[in-house]
Amino acid sequence: MSCNRNIYTSPLVERNASREMAELFGADTKFRTWRRLWLELARAQKKLGLKITDAQLRQMAQHLDDIDYEQASAFEQKFRHDVMAHIHTFGQAAPKAAGIIHLGATSCDITDNADLIIFRKGMEITSGKLACLIDRLGRFARRYRALPTLGFTHFQPAQLTTVGKRATLWAYDFAMDLAELERRIETLPFRGIKGTTGTQASFLSLFDGNRSKVQRLEKMVAQAFGFSQVCRVTGQTYPRKLDKMIVDVLASIAQSAHKMCNDIRLLANLKEIEEPFETSQVGSSAMAYKRNPMRCERATGLARLVLSLATSPAMTASVQWLERTLDDSSNRRVVMPEAFLATDGILEILINTASGLVVYPKVIAAHVAAELPFMATENILMAGVKAGGSRQELHERIRVHSQAAAAQVKEHGRKNDLLERLQADPAFAKVDFRKVLNPKDYIGCAPQQVDEFLTEVVAPIRRKYRRYLTHQANLKV
Repeated sequence: MSCNRNIYTSPLVERNASREMAELFGADTKFRTWRRLWLELARAQKKLGLKITDAQLRQMAQHLDDIDYEQASAFEQKFRHDVMAHIHTFGQAAPKAAGIIHLGATSCDITDNADLIIFRKGMEITSGKLACLIDRLGRFARRYRALPTLGFTHFQPAQLTTVGKRATLWAYDFAMDLAELERRIETLPFRGIKGTTGTQASFLSLFDGNRSKVQRLEKMVAQAFGFSQVCRVTGQTYPRKLDKMIVDVLASIAQSAHKMCNDIRLLANLKEIEEPFETSQVGSSAMAYKRNPMRCERATGLARLVLSLATSPAMTASVQWLERTLDDSSNRRVVMPEAFLATDGILEILINTASGLVVYPKVIAAHVAAELPFMATENILMAGVKAGGSRQELHERIRVHSQAAAAQVKEHGRKNDLLERLQADPAFAKVDFRKVLNPKDYIGCAPQQVDEFLTEVVAPIRRKYRRYLTHQANLKV
């Protein structure tokens, strides 16, 4: 990708987002969409009886993509209005149609509808990548469905779980995000063809007061772009709450990503699980031995950006005066693309990460062995009672031995000798300790929960998004 190194360029494009998402928010996509909206508006107006010729429509159709950006820039310098600049630029490319381009419309009939078309496509790209990530996590979960590992609450050792079950927690967060994203795509409305303050007055005038034609015009243009729903009412713009709702879904994905990546970073510190680390990758410019979790660190950084961006659409929606004020425009030009680009970058990173997670079963087993004696005490207590002991007396013996063993670990850095202490205590002489120290006896229904999750949650997603599941996310840096 070529770039001018004398000016600032976005790291979201250069380092993180995919080419597909970057192009979606590029100038070509935006202005070509404007031209298609002008063409479909004119086509609908002709069908409804306005004096627009086939020759005018053909010339517009022939020049949807050959945009003269230098000419458009010159017009914008003159008019200080980007829509007028592109109306004139399109008119020069299609002179027969110059007089009917943008007929009856206000800027937001074009710009707002174009934004919604682009945002919908952005959400569709995002949904495919979410499904791909869920698939990769599902594969990982199946592979390690029954591998016992320490569970943690408060980042303190708790009951055992499995490596695969933990991965389903990540995948389930993303599955819920996908469901929300699908709902947003399905219910996203077209702004519609509503004119300056949303009253459709200019179009009513064009059609000599025939409201039925005005309604048909709006429906025809919306359907041309695949929208089944149109905003019931608007001012000049579509309700800016729609931007908030869209970015909220992206921020929810960012929340899920941040949680997963923090978990992996914690597990990397424990040397239980690591993100992929390439043969020639350098972890630190000074400490050559380092294997820093740079993928997850980058994803959490981008996630915080998306979470922070989510506040802007909410504030923008709250301060729109009456039918419209223009203080939304400069904000939206930054916030909306960056929210999509950053989320796309996050998903690219996580698909890459989930495709190559490295698990160290022996380290995990060692950590389990170090803590299992404490976790086994309830089973040891029950076995002691079954062998004829008093529950309360055995409970006290276990408490005393547990505190002493913990002191050995914490104060002296020695291994956990709780088992040796209990085995040496005559009160537990009849307990078969081998039967109470198999880690798989402490993982509950975790393997079965993984199986059920894959069947009930992941499998339907795989079927629906199967063409996205082969996506390979190769990081740019």
